[in-house]
Amino acid sequence: MLIDTHAHLDMEEFERDREAVLLRALQSGVGHIITIGIDLPSSRKAIEIADKHDHIHATVGYHPHHADEVNTSALRELGDLAQSPKVVAWGEIGLDFFRLHSSPQNQVKAFERQLDIAREVGLPVVIHVRDAHKELIEILKGRGSLSGGVIHCFSGDYETAGVFMDMGFSISIPGTVTYKKAAYVREVAAKIPLGRLMVETDAPFLAPVPFRGKRNEPAFVKFTASEIARLRGIDFEALAEATTKNAQTLFKLTDIL
Repeated sequence: MLIDTHAHLDMEEFERDREAVLLRALQSGVGHIITIGIDLPSSRKAIEIADKHDHIHATVGYHPHHADEVNTSALRELGDLAQSPKVVAWGEIGLDFFRLHSSPQNQVKAFERQLDIAREVGLPVVIHVRDAHKELIEILKGRGSLSGGVIHCFSGDYETAGVFMDMGFSISIPGTVTYKKAAYVREVAAKIPLGRLMVETDAPFLAPVPFRGKRNEPAFVKFTASEIARLRGIDFEALAEATTKNAQTLFKLTDIL
């Protein structure tokens, strides 16, 4: 069994056939999915979807792309939503200095505020970072202890992965590991300790080979897991067992699986 630790089931790409997508995931051996909030409306919808399915949990948070929208009222409502038993993490939060859909200053401010709230409510964090690893690491080093977390859709090199792991974070590998030119991700997936590794789709984005360029969906996480197992020289079952256990531990899912 696999856990897709990061999907965006609320997005419009799944409006037409969401239930069929979820059925295909179960038939493919994906026993659980974490659906991710990226702003206030998507966090609400993520919880609504999770409430309808025993094998789905949700997160709440403001993605750095939406940092310009963050205000005290919205964060207060997210804090209320986080009390739902279906919410297992705060995120997706972080820094993205590549797209710059929100100003760097607002991204930093929103990230720091949400780290503090996650600590207060005792939730692990789901972190997005692109072209801002140095800045993000400095913020994390200065904020004190957290209730665990994961660097999702990891795009850094092996040395950077080590810095995050030294701070207690897990590393989540997406479908890009199946891309031949994704050398950094492939090295990280092959070399980091198995106890720190998780798998994800980031659906509907970043579909793995052989579906690259098409809509991604949770069922496809098995292709990511298969490639990681091949790179590590271990059986698929061993990789699936380890990554599932890691996700269960971080998101406190042990009692439901």
